[in-house]
Parts: sequence; structure tokens; C-alpha cells
Amino acid sequence: MNTLSKLFGFNPQTMTVKNEVIAGVTSFLAMAYILAVNPSMFSAIMPVESVFTATALAAIVGTLVMAFYAKMPFGLAPGMGLNAFFVFVVCLTMGHSWQFALTAVFIEGLIFILLTVTNLRNLIVDSIPSSLKKGLSVGFGLFIALIGFENAHIVVSHPSTVVSLGSISDPNVIICLIGIVITGALVSLKIKGGMLLGIIATTIVAIPFGQVHYNGVVSMPGSLEPIFCKFEWGEIFSFDMLIVVFTFLFMDMFDTIGTIVGVITKSKQIDPNCPDYPIKKAFMADAVATVAGAMFGTCTTTTYIESAAGIAEGGRSGLTAFVIAVCFGLAMLFSPLFLAIPSAAVAPVLIIVGAFMITPIKDVDLNDMSEALPFFLCSISIPFTYSVSTGLAIGMLSYLFINLCIGGYKKLTIPMYVLSAILLAGLIFA
Repeated sequence: MNTLSKLFGFNPQTMTVKNEVIAGVTSFLAMAYILAVNPSMFSAIMPVESVFTATALAAIVGTLVMAFYAKMPFGLAPGMGLNAFFVFVVCLTMGHSWQFALTAVFIEGLIFILLTVTNLRNLIVDSIPSSLKKGLSVGFGLFIALIGFENAHIVVSHPSTVVSLGSISDPNVIICLIGIVITGALVSLKIKGGMLLGIIATTIVAIPFGQVHYNGVVSMPGSLEPIFCKFEWGEIFSFDMLIVVFTFLFMDMFDTIGTIVGVITKSKQIDPNCPDYPIKKAFMADAVATVAGAMFGTCTTTTYIESAAGIAEGGRSGLTAFVIAVCFGLAMLFSPLFLAIPSAAVAPVLIIVGAFMITPIKDVDLNDMSEALPFFLCSISIPFTYSVSTGLAIGMLSYLFINLCIGGYKKLTIPMYVLSAILLAGLIFA
């Protein structure tokens, strides 16, 4: 017990090993869907076997740092929304290589470390209007849901209306619709690991449709060689790199802040105001994990909101995080099972995660147009323009100019003006 206390901050008077282990397994089951989702999303630009290995290793390293350094019960893995921005915006929309995107993630991680060490992070966080933080969350949710609908062929392109409903007879559509019902029911019933179980059940449904390509159960993890440390330094001073790095940093920062503070506050059993509360160490674990993930070959690694499932089961120390990391290590041996999962079986999870991410809308004062309109423009611009940075720019600029017009000068700060100028330049020169 003394060893556990030193390693993980385990307190034998208020914690039990059994509860910590159960909590760790529960959190893993809640977040393990990323092992199927991440390779699926990266399949258009990178080798899926390598991405699977990178995903697992990033989760393992990040969560181990959280366990031993921060001693907190959080799991980390490549982030939802962040992976969508990496693949669908930076690579497929902006036209950059995945090496360019990995370089941006690496730089972002180094900046995050610097901001955490110097506490400049607090200045940046405080300069962003609350309504726009919520707008980004909602926009991410709509963006992820749109990708899920597209992957399942529910939404398809149309020359007249831009998008349209896909064919209901398409097997992918049928599989996804069934999966939404199954996964939605599991999540609604608050069944532990509901999203992972939903993916498994939907994959079974996909077998008769011929959409599952089975290649075994156990195998050695795919080689990292094709993607390990494949950075592209030629464009690090370009304007596109500035915008991409800033967007990754912004998304990662607020995702981490919202997750850690939100989960512990909601749990009502971990006091964030305690002077010994290691929140700065948790941010550092997140930043180090991002740098490691970029080296392995995947997108920004972040703290997962699904960690709340383990905390609800009694997880209170780094021992919970250690168990999560061990589970990810074991999962690496079963890559054929995860890679056999079709994109139509993953799509329901993307749609449901999108639903989770729009909940901040209830905290926006929709009667105050100086807050509601920038929130709405930010949220809706992200999926409509297929660009997170564009959504942020439109939201920030509308917030600035609306409040200037109505005399709301007290709501504006110098960092807001600086940020708005950078984003405006991005819209003009991108």
C-alpha cells in the first residue's frame, strides 16, 4: 500500500484497489472505441495498421504519465474532433500532407508544454468569450456527426442541393441506422462501455451484408515505421502552419480544461480548489502525450471525458489510469478484430459523440444576441465550411464587431483584438 501511495497517490484510508481496478476497466471500455474510430478516420491518408498501433501507444504513454506524474484517474487517447480536423480539414480540405499535419501536432504539443510551465495558458483561456468556447464544442459535435453521416452514406453530395439523403437500400445506411438504435439504447441505459458494445453489435449486424472483412483475432501490432517521426519541416513558418498549429492548440487546450475541471466538479468527490490539487500536472501529462502521439504518428492526444465513467465507479488515484494503460496495451494484440470493423459500424458512435458535444448550448443566453449570434455563427460555420478554424474566425470576428457596434467595450480585451486580427488574416490569405 505504501508503494501504491508513492506511485499513484493511492490513499488506503479512502480508496480500495478493487475499486481502482474496476474504475480503470470501466473507463477503458468507455473510451476503447477510439481504437476502431481512429484508424477508420485515418484510413483515407495513412496505413491503418500503423495508425492503430500509434493510437494505442499514444493512449498508453499519455495515460501512464497521468498515472505516475499527475496521479489522477484520467485516461488519454487521440481526441475525437481533433482527428477529424487532422484528416478532413488539414489533409483532405486544405490539401496538406499528413506529414505536415503531424508536424503541426508536434509543435502544438511543445507550445502546450511551454504554456503550462509559464502559466500563459491562463491568459489565453481567459481571453476567449465563454459563448465561443461553447460554440466550438457544439460546432465540433455537428462536424463529427456530419462525418458519421457521410461515412455511412446517409448524407451524400448532390449537384443541386449540395447534400442529399443517400439511398435507404444502401447496406451502409441500413447498418448505421440499426447501429444508432442499438448504441443509443445502450448509452441511454447507461451501460458501461455502451459505445464499444454498440460498435461490436453493429459490426455483427454488418456481417450478413458482407461489410466485415475478417483476418483473424490476434496478431502482432502493425509497424510504426511508415509513420514514426515523419515530420515535414519545410513549411513550419508558413501561414497555414500558424493557423493549423493554433487551431490544434486551441482545441486541445479547451478540450482538456473542460474535461478535467468538468469531470472532477461533477463528481463532487474531488475538490479542484484544494491547494494540493494537481491540475497543472494533469495539463502537463496531456501536453507530453500530444508530443509523444505526434512522434508515433497520430493526432493530438487529449484527456477523455469518458474518464467520468471510471470516476463514477470509484476511481480516485493514478492507479485507475494505470489500469486503463494496461488495458490499451492488451488491446494492441487484437488489432485484426478492431481493423475488421467497417466504417458504417463506427458511424453511429461518431453521431452519438456529436450529440454529447452539443450539450453546452443549454448554458448559452440565447436572449442576448451579442452572445447568441456569435455562438450560433461559430457553431454552424464549422460543419458548413468543413473548417474548425473558419468557424472560430467567424465567431470571434462577429463577437468583436457586434460588441463594438453596441458599445460593449468592457467585454473586449487586448488579447481578443490580437486573436481576432490573426483569425481575420487567416480568412483573407488562406
